[in-house]
Amino acid sequence: MTTPIVTIDSIRAAQARLAGHVENTPCLHSRTLSQITGADVFLKFENLQFTASFKERGALNKLSLLTAEQRARGVIAVSAGNHAQGVAYHAQRLGIPAVIVMPRFTPMVKVERTRGFAAEVVMSGDTFDDSKAEAARLAASRSLTMVHPYDDADVIAGQGTVALEMLAQQPDIDCLCVAVGGGGLISGVATAARALKPSIEIIGVQTDQFPSMYSAFKGVQMPSAIATLAEGIAVKQPGDLTLEIVKRLVDDMVLVAEGDIEQAIVMLLEIEKTVVEGAGGAGLAALLRHPARFAGRRVGLILCGGNIDPMVLADIIERGMVRAGRLARIRVHTRDVPGELARAATLIGQAGANIEEVEHQRAFTTLPVQNAELEFVLQTRGPDHIEEVLRTLRAAGLYAKTHPY
Repeated sequence: MTTPIVTIDSIRAAQARLAGHVENTPCLHSRTLSQITGADVFLKFENLQFTASFKERGALNKLSLLTAEQRARGVIAVSAGNHAQGVAYHAQRLGIPAVIVMPRFTPMVKVERTRGFAAEVVMSGDTFDDSKAEAARLAASRSLTMVHPYDDADVIAGQGTVALEMLAQQPDIDCLCVAVGGGGLISGVATAARALKPSIEIIGVQTDQFPSMYSAFKGVQMPSAIATLAEGIAVKQPGDLTLEIVKRLVDDMVLVAEGDIEQAIVMLLEIEKTVVEGAGGAGLAALLRHPARFAGRRVGLILCGGNIDPMVLADIIERGMVRAGRLARIRVHTRDVPGELARAATLIGQAGANIEEVEHQRAFTTLPVQNAELEFVLQTRGPDHIEEVLRTLRAAGLYAKTHPY
């Protein structure tokens, strides 16, 4: 049997290299999420790393193992996000020149943050695969060392230190639910956890928009979409090394929908007061989508990243309020005479709802002439409160109903 290229010893060695240079992040029990999901939930807050992602671990381990000659020449990485920042930050700290190749449509906030770590940023190609081709060309022409985001034994060993910390902090965890893109995190975590606790169950999570590792693991063919909220795990082709490790050590793979990830992000913000990006919410999304799969288990979730665009987060929060019934849209039919809009608004206020938006429509409606349609967006306490508002309006002789988004 071939000796594994990533071992518990290589992960422990990585932990020694990383000591004092990355955060030993908390792993805390969530009483509320446990009550909601039916599992005993433990959260590993990797979104509290300096660059807000676990990616620092693998990047630093790889950089620490470079020869003096390789350090002098510099490194190159392809990334539109967390890996870019992890490589750039630790390369700057170690005095290693770094080139980061990013797709042309990478959000400027990520580009500027990476440049802020003194990395040379090259914008090339419309897709990640286009950027990979340019990075390979630059690596060859400038003799730069490639720091792969996931398909590299030293990077995987660095990511595996997450599991060493988790099982030291919460030894009773008997299941790990891990977000999967290219597979670097779950490969390292599975290697470490399986060595420390052979009976532990390890489950990978992918969004149904990018099910590449799921497809390879299950032996099925599923297409990838164009985009996902969880862009950190939007990988169309898993790594060769990571796929081998996943098939050998991981028990199962599950898929979640985009709505599950949105719900997980809002719950973590509201309940745990912590911000995660799409990939960071994938583990909790799996518990929400597949509750029976995890019921009664002591489940460790890795909040693997917190780099989310504030505007995207605002949209997710608003959509979450709609799902929870705390933001509602209702339609009210009235006579088109002075004072009717004020009357409807007064009734809504008397029912305790707050009007966020109102639209008064008399032309673009199928109602008879001299009638108007009012559309209100309301802040409410929940579904029961919405019904109370509707009853109040109807009791006053107005036609009122909810209008779905």
